[in-house]
Amino acid sequence: MNRATTWCSAFVLLLGLTACAGDPPANTGDLTPTVDAGVAAPDAEEEAELDPYEQALEEREIDYSAALRIAALRLTGDLPTLVDIKAVAAASDPQSAYNSKVSDYLADPRFAQTQIAFWQNSFKMGGSPMLDSAGVFAAQLVVENRSYLELLTATSGTCATYTGTTFTPVDCDNGVAVHAGLLTHPGMHAHFMSNMAFRRTRWVQETFACTAFPAELAEEPVALTATALYSAPWEFDSISGTANGGDIDFLDYSSVVCANCHATMNHLAPLLGFFDENGQATAEIAVPKPTEGTPMTAMIDWLPEGETTAWRLGANAADLPALGQAMAADPKIAECAVARAWNWAMGKGDIVDTLSVVPPDVFAAEQAEFINNNYDFKTLLYRVFTSDDFTRF
Repeated sequence: MNRATTWCSAFVLLLGLTACAGDPPANTGDLTPTVDAGVAAPDAEEEAELDPYEQALEEREIDYSAALRIAALRLTGDLPTLVDIKAVAAASDPQSAYNSKVSDYLADPRFAQTQIAFWQNSFKMGGSPMLDSAGVFAAQLVVENRSYLELLTATSGTCATYTGTTFTPVDCDNGVAVHAGLLTHPGMHAHFMSNMAFRRTRWVQETFACTAFPAELAEEPVALTATALYSAPWEFDSISGTANGGDIDFLDYSSVVCANCHATMNHLAPLLGFFDENGQATAEIAVPKPTEGTPMTAMIDWLPEGETTAWRLGANAADLPALGQAMAADPKIAECAVARAWNWAMGKGDIVDTLSVVPPDVFAAEQAEFINNNYDFKTLLYRVFTSDDFTRF
């Protein structure tokens, strides 16, 4: 096995992408529960009635006082005042009183600070003015009831600042001809600089789609060998390998099927490769490849001749503004945004880092309103913090 092949097989471990294994799971045998022939199996209604999780959910009771404490801490960073607590506790309509307080917290100047912290944690960027500005821009969109999709499509003001109680839009000055939200942000490109732009690629995927690679799955995997299954929907040779001109063998499947992840990664990474270690846009590819001498990556190292860059199969993107538009049109982006809001409200960890995945049907109503309301994240937070799931304990 040559060095390039070894590097590709180990790349999953280097990036921590544990979901990118190419081997099928071990055969665990028939897991169908055995039913004693002398005992009648419970019907579906009985099983539903006996489900302890459903029972626990049904046993929850609305507690607006408890919800008020959590909402105040999340949205303002402080506990509710005694006046607020008494107003909700003594109200003839506690739901209306509680909802009114949530609206007050969303209008409170402290909300801007909690949003800046929330987005800096979500973006995993902060600690310098350049890195801070990405989270500040996101918080500005929220506070001003602007579209969440501007994180992917905004052409100006993406290096915003916040002083006192004031957001100031600032254009990022990193040589980009047309900006595309945070996809062209200098802080992101500098912070996630890596071989072949794969850390930037991972950041885009995990931040906006809320899942690790592999990002796409075929309806039916293809058996490359008895133990190696290719699961991506792209043609197997749509990415580069040593057999079709590349220096890294992304088509290797001797230990893991590299292409399961890289089928999507390699179509996306070239778009993020034209920024140097300082986040400055460059005319030529500015990310190295992990081979002897660390030369700069060439397009053939990602994709064979004739292949085009893309967000997903069928969603081609020739540049970063086109990538932003393709992502904005993907329903998974809105789903991810709502899931992040839900997890934050409910006190869960990062949806990718901690695998705190929320079934989409849990927040289907909130997601529909989010989309219909021009992707207004602030209004989404109101819906989440006043939902039955948040106010019941």
